[in-house]
Amino acid sequence: MSTMRRNGMTLVISGPSGSGKSTLYKAVSGKLGGVGFSVSCTTRSPRPGEQDGVDYYFLTKEDFERRVAAGDFAEYACVHGNYYGTLKSELSSRMEQGMDVVLDIDVQGAMQLRALAEKDPHFRDSLEFVFVAPPSYAELEKRLRGRGTESAESLEKRLHNAHEEMTFMGKYDYLILNDVLEDAVAAFEALIRSLRLSVKRMKLEDFQ
Repeated sequence: MSTMRRNGMTLVISGPSGSGKSTLYKAVSGKLGGVGFSVSCTTRSPRPGEQDGVDYYFLTKEDFERRVAAGDFAEYACVHGNYYGTLKSELSSRMEQGMDVVLDIDVQGAMQLRALAEKDPHFRDSLEFVFVAPPSYAELEKRLRGRGTESAESLEKRLHNAHEEMTFMGKYDYLILNDVLEDAVAAFEALIRSLRLSVKRMKLEDFQ
């Protein structure tokens, strides 16, 4: 057979605001087939135009907490009074279908997934951790200022958070420095193509 069936992988992508990770994975998803995005759960109210099951799974606080207690979440956090989280079933179903999933989360969520991978072989074989970083703090500040959408207080907070997030860089499997976007896109595309050849996700019984 010309191709080998395989389980999908979950690409956990983190990086400070202004690193360009959203631009990066959107560019790559347009070039590669079989790359989707994880739908998270939240307890916040839907915004105009948002659809349940498409943008988020909208849950009540009680239902979310019940599912936390049941161990249904791969990772979750409370942000500004609302819960956000990724269901294990959301990742598993994609993985079993052979689809690759991009999960854009902060470093705290990524570390929860790292802990999950260490104790659960099912997720250990699926999860790959990618950190996207700017070439320097100076360039990061330049990008954030260039947006023209940040107040001085907001900009200072984002830069402070960026310093904190960058200290987690060594806890990821792969690092992409987003200096020249075209080069970063090429590197990310090459990484995905390489990870798709990983034997740990291959369905080797096809050869039997």
